[in-house]
Amino acid sequence: MAKRTGNEGWAVLFEKKMEPRCAYCARGTRLDEESILCAKRGVVPAGNACRAFQYDPLKRVPPRPAPLDFDRWKEEDFTL
Repeated sequence: MAKRTGNEGWAVLFEKKMEPRCAYCARGTRLDEESILCAKRGVVPAGNACRAFQYDPLKRVPPRPAPLDFDRWKEEDFTL
């Protein structure tokens, strides 16, 4: 069993075997939501990838959390 260090959340951002995408490649610059300007290939789709991929964790944007649904809760759920 692996020892837990408490930094497992960071491990997801800094994975060694990241699925390559131009959206978070160090060689690319975002033009808009769907286009990346690549230093190697020019303008490419954000989901594209090539062999020159270099992962840049600062370009990766995590998904937004789902909004909370307060309709399923009652007033007595919030009392002690």
